[in-house]
Amino acid sequence: MGGWAIAVHGGAGVDPNLPPQRQEEAKQLLTRCLNLGISALRSNASALDVVELVVRELESDPLFNSGRGSALTEKGTVEMEASIMDGSKRRCGAVSGLTTVKNPISLARLVMDKSPHSYLAFSGAEEFARKQGVEVVENEYFITADNVGMLKLAKEANTILFDYRIPVAGGACGVGVENPLQMNGLPISVYAPETVGCVVVDGEGKCAAATSTGGLMNKMSGRIGDSPLIGAGTYACELCGVSCTGEGEAIIRGTLAREVAAVMEYKGFKLQAAVDFVIKHRLDQGKAGLIAVSNSGEVSYGFNCNGMFRGCATEDGFMEVGIWE
Repeated sequence: MGGWAIAVHGGAGVDPNLPPQRQEEAKQLLTRCLNLGISALRSNASALDVVELVVRELESDPLFNSGRGSALTEKGTVEMEASIMDGSKRRCGAVSGLTTVKNPISLARLVMDKSPHSYLAFSGAEEFARKQGVEVVENEYFITADNVGMLKLAKEANTILFDYRIPVAGGACGVGVENPLQMNGLPISVYAPETVGCVVVDGEGKCAAATSTGGLMNKMSGRIGDSPLIGAGTYACELCGVSCTGEGEAIIRGTLAREVAAVMEYKGFKLQAAVDFVIKHRLDQGKAGLIAVSNSGEVSYGFNCNGMFRGCATEDGFMEVGIWE
C-alpha cells in the first residue's frame, strides 16, 4: 500500500481573466477542505467518511456551485444533486432535484446506507430526507445575490450560463459573445461550471468518491446532469475513485468516471495514464476534468479546458493546490 491520498475539485473550465482575488478565495477554500480531509485521514477515518466530510464543507460555502451558492434554474429556484460511492463494496447513493436539503451529499449517503435503493429524486428524495431527520432549510437559503443577477443576464441572453460568477470585458460572463461551443448540438455561452467533488484512498487502500452540484445556471427545471449518475460523474471500485466536473452531457455520453477504472482494469494502465487516456479519447468535443485516486496511494487529475480548481495531498507529505496547467 502506498498510504492514503486525497483530491478535491471545485469545477473545470476557468476564465483566463479570473480576478486574482477570486483565485485566492478558491485556493483558500480548497486548502481548507484538503486540511480537513488530511486531519480525518490521520485519525484513521474511512475513505467514505472523508469524502462526505469534505464535500459537506464545500456545500456549505457559497464560492462554488453546490449546496449554498448553487446555480439557479430558469424558474429562479435551486435543484441540487449529488452522489457518493464506496469502492470497497461498490455501494452507492445518489439524489437529484433537492430543494430544501442543506447537505445533498449526506442524503446521498443515507440513500446508500438506509434505503433499499441507489437513487432517489425530487419529491421522493425530499420525503426520504424528512423521514431520516436530515437538516432542511428554505430554498432561499441556497440563493445568493450574485446568482440572482447572473440568472437575469442569462435570461436576457436567452442562454445557459456556465461561467456565471466571472465578469469579462464588454459584459458579464460572455453574454452576447459569439462562441462555437455547443451542448447536444445547441449553442452555449461560456464554459466553466463549478461542480465540487472529492476522492480518497484511505490507509487500508479503500477508495471512495463523492460529487455535488447545483447544475447549470438557467437550466430547465428537471434537468439532471452527470454528478448524480454513477459511472458518469462519480465512480469508485477496488482500483480507484473518480469525480468528474465539466460539460455534464459530454461526461454522461462518455461514462467518464467508469472509463478511468475500465482502462485500468482492462488495459492495465496506471492511474495517470488512465486519466490522460480518458480525457483525450472519451470526451469527443466536450470539455471536462476529473480527479482520481488509486488503491496504491496514487493521486491524479486531468482536464481539457482552461483550468480546473483542484487540490491534492498524499500521506508522504505532498500537497498541491492549483487552478491552471
